[in-house]
Amino acid sequence: MAEITASAVKELREQTGVGMMDCKKALQEANGDMARAVEILREKGIASAAKKGGRIAAEGVVESYIHMGGKIGVLLEVNCETDFVAKTPEFKAFVRDVAMHIAAANPQYLSREEVPAEILEKEREILRAQARNEGKPEKIIEKMVEGRVEKFYKDYCLLDQAFVRDTDMTIQQYVTDRIQKTGENVKIRRFARYEMGEGLEKRQDNFAEEVAAQAAKL
Repeated sequence: MAEITASAVKELREQTGVGMMDCKKALQEANGDMARAVEILREKGIASAAKKGGRIAAEGVVESYIHMGGKIGVLLEVNCETDFVAKTPEFKAFVRDVAMHIAAANPQYLSREEVPAEILEKEREILRAQARNEGKPEKIIEKMVEGRVEKFYKDYCLLDQAFVRDTDMTIQQYVTDRIQKTGENVKIRRFARYEMGEGLEKRQDNFAEEVAAQAAKL
């Protein structure tokens, strides 16, 4: 198995417009052969879907989803190219699936590109400290940190998260699948997730004091 370098993945991405993870998998399958990797992406329909991703998508729907009897709510905008596709039951089901996923998985960002640089650097500092505390050699710490940053993306970025209804695919792959099926560009534009009481200081009763108060009334 040939070593797949970051520069090779970047080159394939620039050629095809496909996401980094799909490019890496294609290169691994092609044993590092760039031309064959392009063919693999085309065979899977991913490259053609990525090309559609450059087209304007100004139609779509805004979906609301309420979960747990009103404890969690999601507002989500997903765009496509035509009103015809936006009104199809399949597209609406897709949007609802994504909204349900957001309610369950609580992503903090839409994509890895949206993660603020200062947040990412702070995370790297924490990960470096963890690696040193684990006694890892300095020469491999940076490699470990980048591997763990990838996990950070998978935990907190919607498009990188494993889809809760089918963990064999990411949300980005689910979007790509919808592009292939509709023949249109489909894009998750933005979302907001609300959780009851989030950010509020909750009352912390002192159980001992409560028992004492009850006992005093007896």
